[in-house]
Amino acid sequence: MFRRRERRPIAHRMREAVWPALGWRRWLDYFRHRIGRMPGTPYAIAAGFAFGAAVSFTPFMGFHLLLSAGMAYIARASVLAALAGTIVGNPWTFPIIWVGIFNLGNLILGLKGDALHAHHLTFGYLLERPWQVLLPMTVGGLAVFGFVWAAVYFPLRRGVAAYQRRRFLRRQRKAAAAEAATAPHHRPGTRTAEDEPRSARRAAGGGSEQA
Repeated sequence: MFRRRERRPIAHRMREAVWPALGWRRWLDYFRHRIGRMPGTPYAIAAGFAFGAAVSFTPFMGFHLLLSAGMAYIARASVLAALAGTIVGNPWTFPIIWVGIFNLGNLILGLKGDALHAHHLTFGYLLERPWQVLLPMTVGGLAVFGFVWAAVYFPLRRGVAAYQRRRFLRRQRKAAAAEAATAPHHRPGTRTAEDEPRSARRAAGGGSEQA
């Protein structure tokens, strides 16, 4: 569903991940239509997307796709929607997410470590303090997991249900219009064989047989 006919270069795809060429408003509208047209029930689509979004608030980079797909499979939700939901974690949101879950984890654990700021988010900092960073981020990510899931699931389920209902009614109207266009027409005031009562047609048939 999300695959293009012509595969774009890696540099172009990386640039698109940071700043869509369509602009954010058109891109979000396009993405909304893609989510609404996914196969599955409103529950399956919304729950899958919510798993992808919630997993993005964990520090397990490189495993977000696998974790979200596994959770969606267990919950009988849409795996495709779960993979799409991981887009919540992106170059624009990861710095905010990581700083937030790290500081929240320190608060929950009662640690008095230095508060993590955006300028600390370097590979060198993480390599020097892997456990001091990973543990608070894991605790903070798990603490907000349920909240993020619920915050995404309930409004998205209503939105998907409304989108599918509008799409179904639109298809029905198109089908009715096509059927009306292909139906046989006759001038007003004239009677056809279909307009005659069944009893009259039977009487006519019986008369012809007696003759």
